Amino acid sequence: MKRSEVREHIFKILFSVEFCEREEFQEQVNLYFQEHEFIREKQQKEISDKVMDLIDHLDELDQEIAAHAKAWNLTRIGKAELSILRLAIYEILLDNNVPRKVAISEAVLLSKKYCNEKAASFINGILSKIGQDEDEK
Repeated sequence: MKRSEVREHIFKILFSVEFCEREEFQEQVNLYFQEHEFIREKQQKEISDKVMDLIDHLDELDQEIAAHAKAWNLTRIGKAELSILRLAIYEILLDNNVPRKVAISEAVLLSKKYCNEKAASFINGILSKIGQDEDEK
């Protein structure tokens, strides 16, 4: 499975966090894998580990989004866009295995697939600001 496919599964699972309690989330992850039996056990573990780490850092990721989406509060951002931003920001700030340009590019591709036509530029803008802030550190 390609890295972009792994990322897409992470996005889909992460998207479901908006519709359940955090205590129920591991059960949602398990249900996802039951519905996607073709995902090998090793990949399931990789996806699950990353999703659970993302959930552990959700407040930190949301603070980054809020700080860079000045005119938008988190409740105003679409659920798919929010999930894509969380995933990309996680990759930019916390995953040393993903180059920033790749995280941004993949987020834009996901937004083109799962969101409206304006989402790609919105997501690209926020992620670019976060990238600039990282360069300044």
